[in-house]
Amino acid sequence: MNISQCVSQRILDLCTERNITVNKLSTMSGVTQSTVNDIVNGKAKNIGIVTIKKLCDGLDITITEFFNTPEFSRLEQEIF
Repeated sequence: MNISQCVSQRILDLCTERNITVNKLSTMSGVTQSTVNDIVNGKAKNIGIVTIKKLCDGLDITITEFFNTPEFSRLEQEIF
């Protein structure tokens, strides 16, 4: 799994935990619906930290909480 896939899965998991849709998260965070959809559908490859911070704010979590999962801990360096 790469970083984009981890971010996508984390967003989906957090939405499921909170019983909200991705579209609701878009409204809560002020990130456009198309951007959130591109992230969770794997179309966005370089997700900016500002966007992740906005999503975290919408979810009422810190960036540390967002990235504090075993999946992110196991990521290997990506060389492009």
